[in-house]
Amino acid sequence: MAEKSHTQKRREREAAEAKNEAKEANAMDNGEVSSDAATSTNGAVANGQNGEVQVEAMELPPFEIIVGDKMDPFAFKFQFKNVEYSSGRNKTFLCYLVDRGNAAEGLLRGYLEDEHAGNHAEEAFFTQCLPQYDPALKYTITWYVSSSPCAGCATKIADMLKARKNIKLSIFAARLFEWEEEDIQAGLKSLHAAGCKLRVMKPLDFSYTWDTFVENEDEPLNLWEDCKENYEYYQERLADILQ
Repeated sequence: MAEKSHTQKRREREAAEAKNEAKEANAMDNGEVSSDAATSTNGAVANGQNGEVQVEAMELPPFEIIVGDKMDPFAFKFQFKNVEYSSGRNKTFLCYLVDRGNAAEGLLRGYLEDEHAGNHAEEAFFTQCLPQYDPALKYTITWYVSSSPCAGCATKIADMLKARKNIKLSIFAARLFEWEEEDIQAGLKSLHAAGCKLRVMKPLDFSYTWDTFVENEDEPLNLWEDCKENYEYYQERLADILQ
């Protein structure tokens, strides 16, 4: 059997890591507990077939847009990890900086997250974080996002940029969302044509986002293995799409 290439080994390792991380993230999102902890919760767990542990179904509130100043460090490390296989990463996290050209008002800064139910974070930004649009001001907006926009959001953002010439938007994405799909590529091209600056996040961008938008308790970010290699992989894909 031929020896596996470096790329194949990397993809297999990332797929295994993503599978384990997705299990942890889904358990947290769904309010699940370990079998030991659940056994002590007055019948919250019942034994199923073959001795398997089953967790009783829980009523979950509807998903919604969450807006804040700084995000949870575990959420950042999981959602912004620039792996090629993004299994379990079913949210969009959007960190933003807004310069309205008025030194007295200073920068707007914060983050949003969504569950891909209702408005996506990109669309919600303009209604929840920038509701008082003033055509007399010049806006310089920077986004650091866990993944690049879907086709629908890309089209809406491009149309908005064409209509509002006083907005300059830069989008730095940790990963490219379904970049092989034709409609996704068309959306990214429409953003680029509308004047949006598109780039994949570099290792230094991850450190900056960690320092600026994460409740890190003054702990430095230890970048994961292959962070730089994955950045180069995605940046090459983006360059091919936009050429």
